Amino acid sequence: MSEWDSGKNDGKPGWNDQPAAVADASEGKQSRQDRKLIDKLVMSMQVEQRRSRRWGIFFKFLTFAYLFGIVLLFKFPLGQGLESATGGMHTAVIGVDGPIAADELASADNIVSSLRAAFKEPDAAAVILRINSPGGSPVQSGYVYDEIKRLRAEHPDKKVYAVISDIGASGAYYIASAADEIYANRASLVGSIGVVAGGFGFTEVMGKLGVERRLYTAGESKGFLDPFSAEKPEEVAFWQSVLENTHGQFIAAVQEGRGDRLADDPRVFSGLIWSGEQALELGLIDGLGSASYVARQIVGHESLVDYSRTRSPLRNLVDQLGVSVGHGVAQYVSEQRLELR
Repeated sequence: MSEWDSGKNDGKPGWNDQPAAVADASEGKQSRQDRKLIDKLVMSMQVEQRRSRRWGIFFKFLTFAYLFGIVLLFKFPLGQGLESATGGMHTAVIGVDGPIAADELASADNIVSSLRAAFKEPDAAAVILRINSPGGSPVQSGYVYDEIKRLRAEHPDKKVYAVISDIGASGAYYIASAADEIYANRASLVGSIGVVAGGFGFTEVMGKLGVERRLYTAGESKGFLDPFSAEKPEEVAFWQSVLENTHGQFIAAVQEGRGDRLADDPRVFSGLIWSGEQALELGLIDGLGSASYVARQIVGHESLVDYSRTRSPLRNLVDQLGVSVGHGVAQYVSEQRLELR
């Protein structure tokens, strides 16, 4: 037997010892790989746990915010700007801000409820309508106009003043004309006594695209002013009569409210809008001044108390988060409605 066979060669390993050494090295390498794999698995589990905790905290926060919002909604569904209990005589202020429409802050329901609260309050010496609105629905404006007239007749000792800030046009001026007196800034925009309704016609575009309009109706005028069909002169004439009838209602309301103070100028009812100084010359307003001026100099009670209905905190939060964008887009798409402008 050779020295290599017996494993004897000055203490050096023989051929028979070599497989065992290779096996040990392979086992060590496998062990290191296993440890790395276990380490990765443990780290992955830790990352997943941290991620789960973060998502858990996030959803808990959302749940808390939702419940808190619900509490706010029920506690403050539609509140008042300032406390009405001042312990003394004051001048009530009601804001008419933004578009006048049923689904807006300046809706007839909100304004009328504020008016009734102000007239009911014995410490409110007078009521100021603080207006900053481009107008809107003739129906909503008419509701407020009629209620002001009713409350004035029911409480003859409590006067109503309209004060226009940036703009008091169209339906907003409709409301203002029901007041005892109207005031504005010299640069305010006042008037726009007119009615407008608009839309679009797509017939030529559809023809170029090869699109055929198919409209099925029961009732010969049910497809009235369809934007995808050619205009019919008789329908246009009828719609114009509706606009003129509504305009006539607007004019009659302004004439009733303003009386002989209006200048004998046909442009007053033409739909034009005027500066405060021009409006004063035309008799559309009675003087130049702010709400504070009217309370101090005209009413005689400088303390102002806001009776305006305001949005709930939850609605403000939702609007600030941008949820109202979808509502705005939908409103823009459906804007073929009658408005006082």
